[in-house]
Amino acid sequence: MDQLPNISPEKLEEMKKRQKQLKTKLDKFKIQITKNFKKEIIGIAILPPKKAQDPKKENKQQINVLVLIDDSNSKTIPDFKLKDKIAKEITKTAEKIDKNINLEIMITSELKEACFDGKNEILQLIAMSAPIYDPMDVLVALKTAEIHKTMILKKFEKYIVSYIGVGSLFRGEKSNDIDVSIIIDDTDVKRMTRAELKDKLRAIIINHGFQATEITGTKKQFHIQVHILTDFWDSVKDANPVVFTFLRDGVPFYDRGTFTPWRLLLKMGKIKPSPESIEMHMDIGKKLLDRAKKKLMVVATEDLYYALLNPAQAALMLYGIPPSTPKETIKLLDEIFVKKEKLLEKKYVITLEKVFKFYKGIEHGEIKSVSGREIDAFLKSSEEYLKRLDKLFKEIEKTKEKENFSNIYDTVMRVTEDVIGKDKKSKPETKLKKYCEQTGLPLRLVDTLKATIKAKKELQAKKLTKAEINKLRRETRIYVKTLAEHIQRINIAELERATIKFRYGNSIGEVIILGEHAFITPDINAEEKTIQKTRITKEGGLSKIESSKIQEMEQAIMENPIKESLFIKEKLFSDLKGIFGENLEIML
Repeated sequence: MDQLPNISPEKLEEMKKRQKQLKTKLDKFKIQITKNFKKEIIGIAILPPKKAQDPKKENKQQINVLVLIDDSNSKTIPDFKLKDKIAKEITKTAEKIDKNINLEIMITSELKEACFDGKNEILQLIAMSAPIYDPMDVLVALKTAEIHKTMILKKFEKYIVSYIGVGSLFRGEKSNDIDVSIIIDDTDVKRMTRAELKDKLRAIIINHGFQATEITGTKKQFHIQVHILTDFWDSVKDANPVVFTFLRDGVPFYDRGTFTPWRLLLKMGKIKPSPESIEMHMDIGKKLLDRAKKKLMVVATEDLYYALLNPAQAALMLYGIPPSTPKETIKLLDEIFVKKEKLLEKKYVITLEKVFKFYKGIEHGEIKSVSGREIDAFLKSSEEYLKRLDKLFKEIEKTKEKENFSNIYDTVMRVTEDVIGKDKKSKPETKLKKYCEQTGLPLRLVDTLKATIKAKKELQAKKLTKAEINKLRRETRIYVKTLAEHIQRINIAELERATIKFRYGNSIGEVIILGEHAFITPDINAEEKTIQKTRITKEGGLSKIESSKIQEMEQAIMENPIKESLFIKEKLFSDLKGIFGENLEIML
């Protein structure tokens, strides 16, 4: 009040009265809609006024309200049916209370999608909003993170690669913490070491974190993880389960084209744990169990927990499943190894589940003390658990070894046939050697092919060691990549031969001839390319033009090999002129 000396007492009283009326209306609105949709509605907030394009039409009485609906448990994501159902009811309620209440209704999947698409306007509005209902503290978490993100981007945007909301709260679960991860670009650091850059920026970032929590007034712990880009990429390659969860469940508040491609590669199954990283996770369990024997409370609740969790995740990774969250790990261990494969007894899943609940109980303050007898019991059951999982690990290796090598062998032979063709009379290694000599491909490819064929026989005779399989896996990866790139270069050259480029006006188009079919791109430089398809007539001209899609064209290129000789008739050029004008010019 002291900061508003120019407002008259009458005006001040009027403002206070309007505020009181507004609070009464919004409290009534909140109570009525949460009574009917308590499980679905997870946030209500007053949004700042919207600026009207025409000031004369601006409604100064309008009350902008955000209603956030949780559709994370729905089988349909995003669940627009749920949104429409609730929106209809709460809109009626709002109109009855005050027609000036303007609702902005969103489902959580829409909010996440906006983040993935880089549409940060809604986050900025939430940052400036006043939450009036926030049972899971989702709005205050978004508000805190957005304010913090804005602070650090203003300070040093060029170093920030990604700002990601992580943890259970951003997965739509109840949590006592707000967790974010920030990736710093250290690839262009010259004046200091990467470690110095991380430490310097981390101190400033965490300080801004304290400021953000003071602004929002949240009582939750605001945890900020700072990663440098090179270390983070190493964690991805080493199959760190935390990083896999980060990529799978994280929500980007800011991203310079790094997080989203990583996430897509993970979904496509392109980021896979190496055999070395799987073994590393298995070793972690044994080492952490040794440490657990020497400590009591903290170690028993943390190291013991990860000592059991890491081997379980290692077993699932060896089976072919990417690292999962702790809850999912317990569930998958039961569903796959107990029920499906019948390789593990149920009691070992129960052991992991007990340690998980024990750890979470202490973490959340539900368990205040632990007796020596309890720790001894956990240690004993954990030792039995690790011995059993070590045996499980070997059993999975046996069942997967042949399957994995069979996949490697099939891939190598398939890509070899794509290059040299099928020929039952000649050995593939002999034919590949001649091809390498003719084309300049490295002759070491022939050695890899010979080793792969030999390894298949040795595996059947049980003479192939695990180390030899791992070595061959690395070599065949290079083999397949080299030949695939070679095939791609040939295909591009062949496609160029079947492509006619032309210019008309300020535009450049192209026609791709694929046997009796042709695909036309009127403007190859357009942001959104238009694709058309037609048939080549007997006279060599173009028949009826139809609209098409780039996917259809790509499929046609794959299914129709380019002919060695292509003959273009005058009728094709005259038809192109009829479509694009007499001034059309063919580009050579």
